[in-house]
Amino acid sequence: MDYKPTLHRLWSYARPQWRMLGASLLFFVLGAAVEPTIPALFKKLLDSGFQEGLKYPIWMVPVVIIGLFLVRGTFNFSGGYTMTAAVSGMVLDMRRDLMRALLRADARLFTSISPGIAVTKVINDPQHASQALGSALISFIKDASTLLFLIGYLVYLNWQLTIISFISMPLLGLTVKLVQKRLSKVGEEQYRSQQRLVGTVDDNARAWRVVRTFDAADFELARFDVEAHKLRRMTIKQVATSSLITPSTQVVAAVGVSIIITLALWQASHGASTVGEFVSFVTALLMAISPMRHLTDVFQPVSGSLITARGSFEIMDAPPEPDNGTLDLPTCRGDLKIQHVSLQYEGSGTPALQGLDLHIQPGQTVALVGASGAGKSTVVSALLRFVNPDSGRILLDDQPIADLKLASLRRHFAVVSQDIVLFDGSIAQNVAYASPRGIDRDRIEQCLRAANLWAHVSTLPQGMDAPIGTNGSMLSGGQRQRLAIARALYRDASIWIFDEATSALDSESEAIVQRSIEDLRHAKTLILIAHRLSTIKNADVICVMAEGRIIEQGTHTELIERGGTYANMVRIQSAH
Repeated sequence: MDYKPTLHRLWSYARPQWRMLGASLLFFVLGAAVEPTIPALFKKLLDSGFQEGLKYPIWMVPVVIIGLFLVRGTFNFSGGYTMTAAVSGMVLDMRRDLMRALLRADARLFTSISPGIAVTKVINDPQHASQALGSALISFIKDASTLLFLIGYLVYLNWQLTIISFISMPLLGLTVKLVQKRLSKVGEEQYRSQQRLVGTVDDNARAWRVVRTFDAADFELARFDVEAHKLRRMTIKQVATSSLITPSTQVVAAVGVSIIITLALWQASHGASTVGEFVSFVTALLMAISPMRHLTDVFQPVSGSLITARGSFEIMDAPPEPDNGTLDLPTCRGDLKIQHVSLQYEGSGTPALQGLDLHIQPGQTVALVGASGAGKSTVVSALLRFVNPDSGRILLDDQPIADLKLASLRRHFAVVSQDIVLFDGSIAQNVAYASPRGIDRDRIEQCLRAANLWAHVSTLPQGMDAPIGTNGSMLSGGQRQRLAIARALYRDASIWIFDEATSALDSESEAIVQRSIEDLRHAKTLILIAHRLSTIKNADVICVMAEGRIIEQGTHTELIERGGTYANMVRIQSAH
């Protein structure tokens, strides 16, 4: 697999950290430079201390040894600290770019990944990839520089034996290459399996009510077990493949070391080297085995981190939401014209909208009704430019919405739907969500009163500063809907869209929310989408949709008198 593009992108995040990375490299090299002094010290001790008598105070021996290890430890600590600082900077920059890409991604991305996968790719993957790569880089710098200094010392002591020791290097490289190829394949399979397992857990965390309602705990556990066992098999394969590197390289290295030690013993027995030189050479050679082994262990985390990083970069590679508009619309009257709009979703066999024509005047309340799949929600998506028409156009205050900047278009819309999304924070923070004016407590109170929620908020010990829990879990369904209305009121948009806003509420909660909607009539342009027809009787215009077209249009009274599709729908609901 070609990891060059991934490496190039990771390097673009590492480049701004060059000062910390350079300092880390320097510290590790200095620490590695201390390594050869240890076998050199043994040579000095053996040759002078045991043969010629001590030429220095004996108390210097522990001081020098402790000092050497203290210096080496200080350099290694400093190198590790600066490397961690550089890696954490990389992780921060990657997360920012991933979050930015997620926020600007085209709507199609969210149909292909679950929220749990998105969280993993933005939060966990950059941390895992950067930390593993950082650890591998630390090991590579520290062990490679240590190995180079030790080899330099070995060449200084006995260059003939050192050259002979290189005979096993080609075989060592071939062994590592074969294992690395297998690691890449298994690592890719493990990453995909882990993503599927995250998706399974995410499904159950989001749909726990459905799971328990259907008594599907055993079914979901079985589904989890299948994927968990797949991940376990992939993990075992990866670890087994990775574990092959160490014994394979050790056997190859042992062949070379055994030959070198045998030749060194032969030289020493024939007086070609002193005892100190022999012990020093063997010590340095044995010390070189450890960094050599660590260098071979680097391939597994590097391979895994590149696979993880590449999966994370998939979010960055997702196409952004198209925003080709150039015009701003500072103020809005709320005049909407939908002219001959047709739209068909990718992969669908039938159009979602077919030549739709509709004019919604400022301050008018228009209701869209019809069977599921009639195109009601597609109208909303088209108004907000989550989808773009294949033909026709939509005008807002006589400006084609395709010519408007997305931010300028959407600031004039407030949407309250059945599936309310609230944020983990206080009531005040949710009402003033993303508002340029910040948290204006007086205005928040006004909005809560207008949404018929202040009576509840005023009874809370913390008032509007009370937390609402994850997605409003500490509120009832009706309270969540009214909080969403208060949030929309704070936004002060010109056009409001209520998409099945009361369908999941009991009669009392529905009546309260309906009263909030009635308070907005004629002050704002309202678009109501409902299956429960009793909630839209007072609309100025009711549009009955079928197969992406408006087949009937008029007031409640007019449509009842006409005795068509709408009248039939009312009779059916009244019978129940």
